[in-house]
Amino acid sequence: MDGKSRCLDNIWIERFWRTIKREYIYLHPENDVTCLFEGIKNYMSYYNTQRPHQSLGNHTIPIKVYKTRKDKVA
Repeated sequence: MDGKSRCLDNIWIERFWRTIKREYIYLHPENDVTCLFEGIKNYMSYYNTQRPHQSLGNHTIPIKVYKTRKDKVA
């Protein structure tokens, strides 16, 4: 945070952590670290392959949108 607009550099990961906490961790509290780890791993897979993303026009797979945009630029 030592330059102009540095506070915005972390905005994407902060948004992701807010989403994962609201949609998974708070709804599925675990008593065991191993269960929590597996649950988060499964949620991240769901997040990246099945969950619609409003910022991507409700597409479900962010990597497809990223590759499509990258191909258009190149």
